[in-house]
Amino acid sequence: MENKAITTNRKAFHDYFIEDTYEAGIALTGTEIKSVRRGKINLRDAYARVERGEVWLHNAHISPYEESGAYFNHDPLRPRKLLLHRSEIDGLIGKVQAKGLTLVPLRLYLSRGRAKIELGVARGKRDYDKREAIAERDSRREIERALKRNAR
Repeated sequence: MENKAITTNRKAFHDYFIEDTYEAGIALTGTEIKSVRRGKINLRDAYARVERGEVWLHNAHISPYEESGAYFNHDPLRPRKLLLHRSEIDGLIGKVQAKGLTLVPLRLYLSRGRAKIELGVARGKRDYDKREAIAERDSRREIERALKRNAR
């Protein structure tokens, strides 16, 4: 069954080297899942943190659901609990504390009607790393253009 990607965090791939990925469920309220299904979510400045043996997603903006009343709606930036197995959480704790890595959400998608988030264990890029990546991407694009021109 194909997973329907709702959003991807393209900034994460620009700012970090992704070393490992995990799939986690995300605990949402009724109006939140309705907004997610409509694509009203932004992961740009979001990050995950391990707190008291649980993993929490911070700064993920899920817009309020327009069709519900103000009483039923949610806070757009509230921390949301991520659902992982205990062994995965223990592994994340070791990686994040020992190596100084960070947890970054890479993409959010629906799998069998449930919202799933792909977490990346990431190491921050320096400015020169970003410049190298941009130069490499530009040169690859130029090569593809030249090959396409020569194929005509």
